[in-house]
Amino acid sequence: MKLTEAIAIRVKNLLDERNLSQYSLFKNGGVPRSTVSNVVNNNKKRVSTETIYQICSTLGISLKDFFDDKIFDNIDD
Repeated sequence: MKLTEAIAIRVKNLLDERNLSQYSLFKNGGVPRSTVSNVVNNNKKRVSTETIYQICSTLGISLKDFFDDKIFDNIDD
């Protein structure tokens, strides 16, 4: 699995766990709506650490908590 795919799945899972939509992530976090959509739908080749940090801040988790998930155990280049 590619890193961007794992990030997309992780963000989707976190939104589902919190019963939040992509729109609420955009509205409450300052991440552009198109960026949120591109990350969640895995339409980006790369996701910046700044974007992941903003998503984490909006969701109230640390970067460590974000990446401390089994989804990141099998990343391919």
